[in-house]
Amino acid sequence: MHPLDLTWIRAQFPALAQEVNGHPAVFFDGPGGTQVPQRVIDAVADYLTYHNANTHGAFATSRRTDETIDAARAAMADFLGCAADEVVFGPNMTTLTFAISRAFGRDIRPGDEIVLTRLDHDANVAPWKALEERGAVIRMVDIDTEECTLDMADMARAIGPRTRLVAVGYASNAVGTINDVATITRMAHAVGALVYIDAVHYAPHGPIDVRALDCDFLACSPYKFFAPHMGALYGKREHLARLRPYKVRPASDDIPDRWETGTKNHAGLAGVTAAIEYLAELGQRIKPATTRRTALVQAMEAIKAYERGLSERLIAGLLAIPGLTFYGISDPARFDMRTPTAAVRLAGRTPRELAEALGRRGIFCWDGNYYAINLTERLGVEADGGMLRIGLVHYNTVEEIELLLESLNELRTGK
Repeated sequence: MHPLDLTWIRAQFPALAQEVNGHPAVFFDGPGGTQVPQRVIDAVADYLTYHNANTHGAFATSRRTDETIDAARAAMADFLGCAADEVVFGPNMTTLTFAISRAFGRDIRPGDEIVLTRLDHDANVAPWKALEERGAVIRMVDIDTEECTLDMADMARAIGPRTRLVAVGYASNAVGTINDVATITRMAHAVGALVYIDAVHYAPHGPIDVRALDCDFLACSPYKFFAPHMGALYGKREHLARLRPYKVRPASDDIPDRWETGTKNHAGLAGVTAAIEYLAELGQRIKPATTRRTALVQAMEAIKAYERGLSERLIAGLLAIPGLTFYGISDPARFDMRTPTAAVRLAGRTPRELAEALGRRGIFCWDGNYYAINLTERLGVEADGGMLRIGLVHYNTVEEIELLLESLNELRTGK
């Protein structure tokens, strides 16, 4: 038995009540961005209605905006397990990563090495690969194509005395693989290299503790865990202070402000706080907690356990469909190494055709490469439309999975 109250959870998300062509809407598009609770919508509307102003003014609405920013920083710090001044906000993870990579590139010397992986979203590849212009040497870690897991022996070979940074995903946004980021961090630190973790896909699915990981940077996107379209970055205080950002001259040189170029999305930040408060309430409903951090960890542990059950039903059903090719970890004994995200192909149908047919039935799935282009190229499916991605989060149900499996079987037979 899982401790989540699915009736209460689903009632928080008004989008889940939609219908498409008479079918209930089934949101299996979570890896591209989740739906939001009503309290997030209310928080954004409240900010725009009563607090809308720029920062550091000598009047009430500006002061409320300052408070909104501080509240979001504190909430995100509780979510990640860090200090508030180690949280940087931006429009998205990609933009934040380019900002850090450009600053990091100021100190790059010809021959310095950067380690990347073929499993990552390109937002954690292209910003670092761009430093080849400054003489950086890129080492690309391969994957085991059978299970779409990182080749850790290849990782060990890639990390060496000239390694300056290792960029790795916490979990694959395409096939759901959870990487052993703690071990990779220890390997990188052993040679004096920094570690930059893309946690965008992992964040909705399990607890994050940046202190325990000891990573140097960790980026995520709150809109992937029930908030508006925003990006957030954890950086160790020492690195945020040491690296030199590209910024306008009047902007503060204090951390973390020096990394937040231009005016922030204040309404979005109000929504970020509300999303984290939703998760904290979910944790409190499981077991009363004395701190928000404790409540959040309880919520994310419960979400992880519930979603494992969803994965077991989903993947067992997918593997039983004739003509279906499954990409990723399929052994239930190893589901602690994956999120509830599955990528498949079905004989006789392109991923786009499948996505369109499912969409007409109210089932929302992504097709293509989802910016994990190194992976789709390595698997040999990029030229053929990539894969169909089925991405679940904790507001999804076993009944929705059964609808998907039934639909895929019907589409397989031409119905």
